Amino acid sequence: MTIINTSHVEIATFFLVGIPGLEYAHIWISIPICSMYFVAILGNCIILFIIKTEASLHEPMYYFLSMLALSDLGLSLSSLPTMLRTFLFNAPTISANTCFAQEFFIHGFTACESSVLLIMSFDRFLAIHNPLRYSSILTTVRVAQIGVVFSLKSFLLVLPFPITLRKLKYCNKSQLSHSYCLHQDVMKLACSDNQINVIYGFFVALCGMVDFMLIVVSYILILKTVLGIASQKEQLKALNTCTSHICAVIIFYLPIINLAIVHRFVRHASPLFNVLMANILLLVPPLMNPIVYCIKTRQIRIRVAAKLCQKQI
Repeated sequence: MTIINTSHVEIATFFLVGIPGLEYAHIWISIPICSMYFVAILGNCIILFIIKTEASLHEPMYYFLSMLALSDLGLSLSSLPTMLRTFLFNAPTISANTCFAQEFFIHGFTACESSVLLIMSFDRFLAIHNPLRYSSILTTVRVAQIGVVFSLKSFLLVLPFPITLRKLKYCNKSQLSHSYCLHQDVMKLACSDNQINVIYGFFVALCGMVDFMLIVVSYILILKTVLGIASQKEQLKALNTCTSHICAVIIFYLPIINLAIVHRFVRHASPLFNVLMANILLLVPPLMNPIVYCIKTRQIRIRVAAKLCQKQI
């Protein structure tokens, strides 16, 4: 790292870390990682293609699903370059500006996915609670407006991250804890006062937890509405429309909650555990969401099968 004689420190490089203790096996670990990225990118592209080409899927629920797929694609593409460099090519160095840009996009798309999951929970509540007015309330224009507003909110929320990181001084430490850049990881390397970064990072994390709590409230209201339906068959039908979304929420928030619990209550957590959980948070949602929606959503499943049959013919 190169230090200049001003109030700022010019950072030449940071060093990324793969999986601690398994450096000798990184080339083999890169095979499942590359496979997961390939399936995640392909799966989300298929979801977007199916929704775009099928006029019958031009409905609010599927528009929101396409937003989720775009968030997953962004999250995968943001972390893919450094993951491949670290595991496949054994090139763990990353320039400061590239690192700051990567953590902005990773946190931005993560916040965006959290927002989309929240929107989708409100969408399911509205569809079950007031089905007759559902289409008139969630028009195509309104859905687009909601998507733009929440996307801007997500990226503006994390915009201060790279700005404040550039203002910190970095002295001797240059090794990160993951194979990609995160705000809290880079922040720990600073030797100057990073109180603003700590406070704002906590605020952003709190916003994510607010999203999760509002999703829980949405499902409490959904359950209350479903229990008011007289027919048990109709109750199961209504709940079945939420299954895919519930799976997506669990897949996304479970690693976050586990990491929060470990950081809060476990004094001597294994670095390997933290790295694995962080990688799961980044790799699993983009991989599993298209699989879950293809399996659990009949309309998507039928159209994917139809496209595959056309290819074979």
